[in-house]
Amino acid sequence: MSNGRVPLRHSLVTRLLVTSVLIAVAAIAATAWLAASTATRAIRQEQGRSLTEDKGVYDMLVGHAATHADWSGAPALIRERAAKLDRRITLMTAERVVIADSGPGPSLAAARPSATVDPLNLDLALTGGAERIDERAVGPFRVPSDERGLLRKIANDQLACLRRIGADGKIEELPNGRPAVTVTGPEKAGQACLEKLPAITRGEAKPLGELSRLVTRCVGPPRGYRFGVWPDFSTSVEKVDPADDPAENVAPALTIRELFDAGDTRAATRVRGCVEKSRRGMLQPYVAPPALLFVTDPDTGADQTRFTLSRENTIRIVTTTGGVLLATILITVLVGRRLVRPLRALTEAADRHTPAPVSTQDEIGRLARALNDSTERRDQAEAQRRAMVSDVAHELRTPLTNIRSWLEAAQDDLAPTDGQLVELLHEEAVLLQHIIDDLSDLAAADAGTLRIHAEPTYVRDVLAQVVDSHRAPAHAAGVRLAMEADGDPVVAADAVRLRQMIGNLVSNAVRFTPRGGSVTVGAQGSTITVRDTGVGISAENLPRVFDRFWRADESRSRATGGSGLGLAIVRKLAEAHGGTIEVASTPGSGTTFTVRLP
Repeated sequence: MSNGRVPLRHSLVTRLLVTSVLIAVAAIAATAWLAASTATRAIRQEQGRSLTEDKGVYDMLVGHAATHADWSGAPALIRERAAKLDRRITLMTAERVVIADSGPGPSLAAARPSATVDPLNLDLALTGGAERIDERAVGPFRVPSDERGLLRKIANDQLACLRRIGADGKIEELPNGRPAVTVTGPEKAGQACLEKLPAITRGEAKPLGELSRLVTRCVGPPRGYRFGVWPDFSTSVEKVDPADDPAENVAPALTIRELFDAGDTRAATRVRGCVEKSRRGMLQPYVAPPALLFVTDPDTGADQTRFTLSRENTIRIVTTTGGVLLATILITVLVGRRLVRPLRALTEAADRHTPAPVSTQDEIGRLARALNDSTERRDQAEAQRRAMVSDVAHELRTPLTNIRSWLEAAQDDLAPTDGQLVELLHEEAVLLQHIIDDLSDLAAADAGTLRIHAEPTYVRDVLAQVVDSHRAPAHAAGVRLAMEADGDPVVAADAVRLRQMIGNLVSNAVRFTPRGGSVTVGAQGSTITVRDTGVGISAENLPRVFDRFWRADESRSRATGGSGLGLAIVRKLAEAHGGTIEVASTPGSGTTFTVRLP
């Protein structure tokens, strides 16, 4: 591994710095957005509340002005509404002379008015409509009271007519006193019922006639035509004899084509403007004069909530944001360097194959300890590998040397080529084959390819076969071999491998039991024991009994010590069955191996 530094773009410090800056930017942006949106929402709510209050006050005062010729009754209305809204309401003339004020407060001489109260020129931003003249300003166009009863009776007859033909409707009284029938069922079916209501009553004829003359004079149609105005202030064009009304002889402003062309928006706009102008002139004496309306805070005199971002506030926000980013960068760099320093020490220790320094108890300290443990296990594995290669070479060299020596002696006629020589060579070949088979089994176990064909197996039968096969060697060694089985237990095991495992234990026990001793093979349930009265194993050597090629007495020859692979194979076979093997021993009294199968 190279000792060069990690490129800056791949460095942990760089990644930590970028991540921290992104988090800081996101946090600042989110905080700023949240603060701005919250403030904006609060301001809009306050503005909406203020606008709603202004509209309510405005509508109340417009209604009063539309039905009264002066502001004499306004103070009482203003005080009552101001008490409900906890606002200061002030009404002034165009010259800023106070007409009515709900209470004391700061001077409003230079304040901006909330609206201008004029029923003949409405503030469309507050009303939300399209009509400039308030419908409650009726003046001379109000239906006389003696004619309303007749109109009401006719409206009731129309409603009854609608219900007879399966339709329905409702009667509403307009501000001018005329009842209006609105069809709520099929409109076409009810049109015939609505034709009985008089278009113009006697009381409406005079003011509407005056309005017609004013509109005609304003529009200026060709000679022989004049405008008629209906109670809803819609217009119609009538043809008249100029000799009957000399007042109609005005200079024409609209041609016949313009007058009757429905698509001529210029002519229609001029007519509507003249109707509105003429109505305003006739209504002027009946409504209160225009007045300035102020709806303000009782203490500050402010008319509405405002939010301004001054230059000082902007600089403060930018400075604070920059300071947060700078602090984030500095802290990230310091923390990153502190985190990377032990990592670099670990890298150098790994490159030099030396123990890594453990100075902390955090994740890096755990990593250092894990690296040291891994290095130690690697060194142990390497030492074991070298020792095993040496042991394998040594174990194979002895039988091969014996075979070669006897064959060379036979070639030189130093040894007779009789049956005894053949028997000797056969024993060495069998021993060599046995070592190779043991190594093959261990290699398969290490690679995880050791095949176990588990099936219900009678333990008593397996133990009996093992005891019978080892009875002759035991007898030759002067060792008594016995079997003790509790009942006839059945386990899920590979019978061949189980026999090999118990056979290795028995063979090992017979080998290390002196003449006159005994070896007992027992079974109780799924637990199998092999107990001998041999020389035993010391406590410090017990953990090593299952190591490969290990012998308690290093000077012991093959004839007394075996290949050193039997117990290692036993442990691998027990683990392959999903079981365990344990050993207990007392020097001079004997050893007991216990195999527990699942």
